[in-house]
Amino acid sequence: MSAYSSDLDLNVTDCTGNGVEVDVATNLLNGTVRLSVLWKQEIYLHPDDAERVAQALLRVAAYGRQVAEARIPGTEGTTNPST
Repeated sequence: MSAYSSDLDLNVTDCTGNGVEVDVATNLLNGTVRLSVLWKQEIYLHPDDAERVAQALLRVAAYGRQVAEARIPGTEGTTNPST
């Protein structure tokens, strides 16, 4: 079983039609965020798809903070000053 939970709202593939996909996920154990380009090392996106990736990163970053804070006693309801 993977420790990562992918953003299921994100469905973005390469605009050249070569099947490359983007995956954005949160590590459920420590809250870190993973951005993956599947099947290749680069991807070309239409502007609307690039915006969807950015929105997905924002969603998983917020979720990752919640996971990380839940793992550290005494941090409930606090925010990270670096954000």
